[in-house]
Amino acid sequence: MELRFLDPVYETDASVASVYLDTTRSVENAPKEIELRWRGLRERLASDGAPEDTLAALDEVVGTDLGMPGPHGTAYFAAEGRVLAGYTLSRRPDQDRASWLPVPDTLPLIADRDAAVPYVLAQVDRVGADIHAYGAGGEVDERSVDGGTLHIRKVHVGDWAHKHYQRRSENLWAENAARVADDVETAVTEVGARLLLVTGDVRALAALREHLLDTSLSILVEIEGGGRGEGSHSAGLDEAVDEAVGAYAARERAELIGAYEQERGRDRRAVDGGSGTAAALSQGQVDTLLIDADGVDGELWASPAEAQLVSDQADAPEFAGRGAPIHAPGDALLIRAAHATDAEVVTVAGVDSSRLSLRDHVGAVLRFTTVPE
Repeated sequence: MELRFLDPVYETDASVASVYLDTTRSVENAPKEIELRWRGLRERLASDGAPEDTLAALDEVVGTDLGMPGPHGTAYFAAEGRVLAGYTLSRRPDQDRASWLPVPDTLPLIADRDAAVPYVLAQVDRVGADIHAYGAGGEVDERSVDGGTLHIRKVHVGDWAHKHYQRRSENLWAENAARVADDVETAVTEVGARLLLVTGDVRALAALREHLLDTSLSILVEIEGGGRGEGSHSAGLDEAVDEAVGAYAARERAELIGAYEQERGRDRRAVDGGSGTAAALSQGQVDTLLIDADGVDGELWASPAEAQLVSDQADAPEFAGRGAPIHAPGDALLIRAAHATDAEVVTVAGVDSSRLSLRDHVGAVLRFTTVPE
């Protein structure tokens, strides 16, 4: 996963308040419960040293994610009396949590997004389409595209007039398909979709394919279970979507893990352990950081101003002349360094974590190896 979406969080060198809160509103008194749980987290942040102006800024935004359906959470980051960013979580946090650290605590947010596959679902007929765009934090856009309906149903071919109407009908299908394709492309771009699911009328789907870009065709999967109209979003369609998204996620993760195992078998093409990974990040070598979703063992040190410089030693030579290093949980500092060096991050858990057996629960695939001495 690329980390550019975290740019606002890393724009400050000051200490940051990181808050993860279950903001599901499935019961009548949910707003009051959210307020009470936030109050508890607020007190914890205050006792850890968070200043009142930063806590007041969080007061203004906690609980304002109104209209979000289903179970979900929200991550907030604040520093220097202002909110840096807020993100919707696709699932409830396992537990509410808050931290006041020299750097943001972004691992739970990354793990949530890493588990979610951004995708677009298009339910298509010969008139248009219903398009649902799902970003990493859930559905972010829904739209309907309708073209003209004149002569949309083909007539039996007979005399010249019937042939004329048939041609007009085919032209309308093509025009509608072009409109739908434009909106599908927009939705794919807006959410950074890695998967495009389409379902509906066979002829309409064929026409749609003719108007999509190659990049969208390369991620297109046709599924059964749904056309358009009221009631068309059925349990059968939901199951087909879940199956397609799950299969994609499993395939993508297997490829990433396979790449790490392959590179680990080569000389110096992959590392694991907090110390080795920190050293590789400091030298800008890391292409992909693999990190356990539950965190990294132990704490590390880092330069306050040069985020890529990380070490397991407070007196590391790379810190010389750069001010006193900061001390924080290893995962927070390694992810900060990955962001600074444009490395991608992949979280692992469960079977994947056991299979990889990463020392300290962290490792990396390298862009390049160091020159042998």
